[in-house]
Amino acid sequence: MTTESSQPVISCRALYKIFGINADQVQIDDQGRIDPSYRDRRGVVTAVDNVSLDVSRGELLVVMGLSGSGKSTLVRCLSRLVDATSGTIEIEGQDLRAMSEKDLIELRRNKMGMVFQHFALLPHRTVLENIAFPLQMRGIKRTDYVDRAEEMIKLVGLDGRENSFPRELSGGQQQRVGIARSLAVEPDIWFLDEPFSALDPLIRKEMQDEFLRLQSLLKKTIVFITHDFDEALKLADRIAIMYHGNVEQVGTPEEIVLNPATDYVEKFTSDVPREKVLTAESVMDERDGQEDLASKPVLVSDIVEAIAEYVLGQDLAVPVVNNQDQMIGVLHQEKLLQILFHNQSETRIDS
Repeated sequence: MTTESSQPVISCRALYKIFGINADQVQIDDQGRIDPSYRDRRGVVTAVDNVSLDVSRGELLVVMGLSGSGKSTLVRCLSRLVDATSGTIEIEGQDLRAMSEKDLIELRRNKMGMVFQHFALLPHRTVLENIAFPLQMRGIKRTDYVDRAEEMIKLVGLDGRENSFPRELSGGQQQRVGIARSLAVEPDIWFLDEPFSALDPLIRKEMQDEFLRLQSLLKKTIVFITHDFDEALKLADRIAIMYHGNVEQVGTPEEIVLNPATDYVEKFTSDVPREKVLTAESVMDERDGQEDLASKPVLVSDIVEAIAEYVLGQDLAVPVVNNQDQMIGVLHQEKLLQILFHNQSETRIDS
């Protein structure tokens, strides 16, 4: 997965959400920060605490954290389902917090899609009617919204279930309806809050695969909330780790696991198998010009877990090639064995 542009589509600075205090009661310094003593007041909960981050066009940012870390409140602030206490939020350069109710409704109708853990399907409407519902609300004529709903049904693999009601669908199928309904309005920006957490493991894996397929086709700008690290590693371009309302670190899965910025991130990622994160590029060596090479190369972007069996089965160094099929390094058995079996808590890899 790659981002299409470094220009932020979503940008927030010094963002706070403090429950129990009105925005006009807080004191803000010239950096936009709120006096931390507010956290100690009785009946006050700081759910989002001085968060600044950017999301680029086409990027899939996964926000992680334990229950109560503030991740769901953050995504609700970014979509303005919840009003932030202070800070700035820009969507494609527009000040989200300054928007009128009318402009905000238009932005949500035309730019944003949202999918949450609970499917919120309309029980007395069919699959097609559920998917078409937001298009109906926009006043689109029937023939057009039916055609669009049918396209979405095919996209998420629900052909033949157009006339089924939610009660007749499995949990995974209901989730697909929710995703299709969200996609029907062709959002540029997609907010997903633990959309697969209610599904059993097999269906969850299928939905993750389906989600990656859709993203490869549609290239949406996505903020995806999860507490499952395996899910984050599978989906994310970058991961943001939250703790007590703060973003502790933002980086690629590789950066987060191999070079944690804080003790909390190191503890949070301590049980993540490095072979699920490391790429061939991050563990390759320079080629000794005299050494013989295995006949089949691996790609720089290949995950170690996927190529380990092949590399360990070779007596010769395995060439590592880029997308232009140019060799840029080699993999050695000894190095891979060290990576796979070394105690990861003792090792950090320098950037």
